[in-house]
Amino acid sequence: MKGIIVAAGYGTRFLPVTKTIPKEMLPLVTIPSIQFIIDEFVNSGITDIVIISSRRKKMMEDYFDREVELESVFLREGKTRQLEAIEPPKANIAFVRQQKMMGTGHALLQVKEWIGKDACVVAYPDDLHMGNVPLAAQLIKTWELTGCSVMASMHESGDVSRYGVLSIAADGKHVNGIVEKPAPGKEPSHEVSIGRYLYAPEFFEHLAEGWALHVAEAEKEGKTPGEYFHVYALNKLMAAGKVVYCRTEGDRLDTGEPAGYLDAVLRYADTQPELRAVIDRFVKDRSK
Repeated sequence: MKGIIVAAGYGTRFLPVTKTIPKEMLPLVTIPSIQFIIDEFVNSGITDIVIISSRRKKMMEDYFDREVELESVFLREGKTRQLEAIEPPKANIAFVRQQKMMGTGHALLQVKEWIGKDACVVAYPDDLHMGNVPLAAQLIKTWELTGCSVMASMHESGDVSRYGVLSIAADGKHVNGIVEKPAPGKEPSHEVSIGRYLYAPEFFEHLAEGWALHVAEAEKEGKTPGEYFHVYALNKLMAAGKVVYCRTEGDRLDTGEPAGYLDAVLRYADTQPELRAVIDRFVKDRSK
């Protein structure tokens, strides 16, 4: 099992800071958000990981490299805690650049040869997970039980008109479609797709097939190919009855826009006793 993190986008919702700092490096207090996904992968037994980035994001490559000078200082001074904090993840992390921003399907095609015949978990950095069982591990367990590609979902009992909602087959396990932002009362279920997928190797064959059709259609119309997404390949798998869903345990943190990012920072801080005390003081001061 391999892991893919799609992290090539511009991060325009966080301008101006993302002019120089990749959105994926914005921290939840002291830990960059992308580190949470790396930890999730490693704690799920995934140690071969590729990050799809772009030329503006070399900071991520530097972050996951060794900091030899600091290591020497901390070793000499016996600062074990600081030394552990800068230790690179116990994983093989590679970087592949998407040279043109042409959609997530195009981004994933950049690592097709790297994936080979392996299944893989695909993560988007906007979606972080907090819980006792890593999200990727939950998907892997479902894959082992079913042999199918897996979509992560959460059950939303209220309004789902802001989400991509899963259409569930009669067996209650397979996914036969996704309805984007359904009107209230028109939703096919209350299972909401979140940004984590486990794809069987054949997904990439469908992805390449869809890209060829996408390019041919553009050339037929005398146009340059536009953005290409993974929907074609996913639809192929769903039509063949090869996609199931996994209702995930734990909390989803949506860091895709500033309000959600702030919420994620606070929720993470609330798990750390020394930081929770700061939140408590702030709330107390606000109530005066």
